Amino acid sequence: MTGINFKQIKQMFLEVFGNRNVMTISLTTMVFSLCSMAWHPFWPKYLKDTLGASTIEIGLISGVRSAQNMIFALPGGLLADKYGRKKVIVYGTFLNTFSPVIYFLAPTWHWIMVAAFFEGMTSIYMPAFTAMVADSMPAKRRGAGYGVYSMITSFPSMVSPLIGGIVMDSFGYVEGLRIFLILQVFVSLAITYVRWKLTEETVLSKTASRRPMFSREVIFGQEKPIKVMLVVAVIGSFSARLVMDFMNLYALDVVKISNTQLGLISTGVGLLTAVLALPGGILSDKYGRKNNIMLARVTNPLTQWALIFATDFPSYALTRYANGAASALGGAMMGAGGPSWNALIADIVPPEKRATVIGTQNTVTAIIGIPSAMLGGWMWQTISPQTPFMVSGLLGLVAAGIFWVGVKEPTQEEKLKILELERQKKELEAQAKKTQNN
Repeated sequence: MTGINFKQIKQMFLEVFGNRNVMTISLTTMVFSLCSMAWHPFWPKYLKDTLGASTIEIGLISGVRSAQNMIFALPGGLLADKYGRKKVIVYGTFLNTFSPVIYFLAPTWHWIMVAAFFEGMTSIYMPAFTAMVADSMPAKRRGAGYGVYSMITSFPSMVSPLIGGIVMDSFGYVEGLRIFLILQVFVSLAITYVRWKLTEETVLSKTASRRPMFSREVIFGQEKPIKVMLVVAVIGSFSARLVMDFMNLYALDVVKISNTQLGLISTGVGLLTAVLALPGGILSDKYGRKNNIMLARVTNPLTQWALIFATDFPSYALTRYANGAASALGGAMMGAGGPSWNALIADIVPPEKRATVIGTQNTVTAIIGIPSAMLGGWMWQTISPQTPFMVSGLLGLVAAGIFWVGVKEPTQEEKLKILELERQKKELEAQAKKTQNN
């Protein structure tokens, strides 16, 4: 690809692994995903066939998780900006140990609602997580840096779903799920300890001011591009949640592929993500974030429509691969997030507000997205399994149009202002650290 060479790629890896925070977060996320991504593709099928949940009830469970995102994401972002990233990350990571225990013991789908509450609580650390990565990466190479981070954390998706599919076909859903749930408890405890010991706080000059954490400015006082991105994230998230919990169920129940074939598809998508994430990040640094994001936001809805025409393993796999390639190279999800999306936020928002902005996006999208999964389940059950995918594709294209018209990338002068703020922030942190050592 134009503008990409092996020297750049090598330099990106050296910069990422030369940073203790990014290395720790990347590797621990990769380890966690090795376990969780082995059973997540088969979770809706387990809920439906083993615990007796309907598609509407599967959507209800997803809505409960969204409600917890609504409650905890914004406070998590505010706490991370005001008091630092590390404590929020460590406590939030520890919460990952509770939900798999309840999943393991649940006799019916009703108990899953309790576990979904704890799983949703983990969203408290996601804004701090993203902000710490942004704080720790070179300002002029955030797109490529996020691309490296995305590449590293995507490696589990190349092997875990396939392993999970083989285990499910060999032992069945009950025994297969329990194997991975027990493993996830121990993995969560281990990475909690590692993140506590190895991450370094990036907000050393904490500004615990008397200004209240919650204020009108949190949502309405942001720059115009951030407000438009919030609208896009809301529509995109609602669109994604219509089908997010049903894509694998559609493959198993409608297209009639096997668990192993579904795992193989997920492995292929993970491979594409790992291979294309870094080139996508480098391109976003070189040619701008907006074009990258648009690539994903246009392609994803189109592949949602294409999915309903899949009739066998090859056609379903091709559709998922196209979706995965566009998301990785384009650097954006249908809701919010992705290397180019996060890099664009970091280009616009000063460091002391980043976690709050990310938390605000997560919270508002969760509020609007609460009924989305239930609506998708209702469409599946009362109209047809294809209907939620058709509606999702339409809403996704609407979000893409709003983003293209409403978001303007910051000029070089505006980026320099943010860089200057970051320079001043690092000087303050260095002074604070020096004072602490003395």
